[in-house]
Amino acid sequence: MKLQQAQRSQVKLRIGLSGPSGYGKTYSALLLAFGITNDWSKIAVIDTENNSASLYSHLGDFNVLSLEEPYSPQRYVEALKTCEMADMEVIIVDSISHEWQGKGGCLEMHEKLGGRFQDWAKITPYHNSFVDGILQSKCHVITSTRRKVDYSLDRDMNGKTKVMKLGTKEITREGFEYELTVNFELINDNHLVKASKDRTGLFMNKPEFIINQSTGKKLKEWCTDGVSIEKIKKEISLCHHLAGLKHIYDKYSSVQKEIYPLIIERKNLIEDSNSQLIEENNVEQPKN
Repeated sequence: MKLQQAQRSQVKLRIGLSGPSGYGKTYSALLLAFGITNDWSKIAVIDTENNSASLYSHLGDFNVLSLEEPYSPQRYVEALKTCEMADMEVIIVDSISHEWQGKGGCLEMHEKLGGRFQDWAKITPYHNSFVDGILQSKCHVITSTRRKVDYSLDRDMNGKTKVMKLGTKEITREGFEYELTVNFELINDNHLVKASKDRTGLFMNKPEFIINQSTGKKLKEWCTDGVSIEKIKKEISLCHHLAGLKHIYDKYSSVQKEIYPLIIERKNLIEDSNSQLIEENNVEQPKN
């Protein structure tokens, strides 16, 4: 058990995109992802939307994992792990709505158990493992969520019942938005978005805008704010053990791409130095 100074560089982005069908969630997510990593080959899309991600293959050589029914939480977790093992930097889950409302998703699982309130005690742990899979991923994760129009039945001043339109509601379990770093809501089919949740302070209470690569770049810069590359270089140059190099590399996960060549260079120097010491120790001492 050890206290450490908090560093934003250790943060992995958890970004949400929500909106009705046709509002540009997949396209916006891909531009965001490229802005974060600047490398299409390090982006993976977990696609539950009938291969909709492949419609944007002209953007770059990103990777696609087609996830078909049943859309159980366990299969989403397995898909996330597959992307992580493939050394992806950004995972787009498009969309998470199927985990809740799709074939084999949580609502259907609950219904098959009888649909009683107490049956949620068996379903909730599966959903929580899905959320944990996103929150604990070593990659940046972008999730897309479908929205539907939400209504309520109210009575007017004359006592007549009327249907009231309340706006749109995300198709996933309530509360997921609060787990995110930023949640963008697409407000029309011109791809305009507003931030409904923002821990970064970059987008909240700002005018609506269209997501592009610079949006992802701003979020990546927010992650690495306060991390001095010069300070890390000095740490690397003063390191004399391979275990220490590994510790430095793991500690600064958000800038690993930048420091990797320095780590390798220092590693080679340490190994050469160690080999030289071994050779010197193996040289026979002259007899008197």
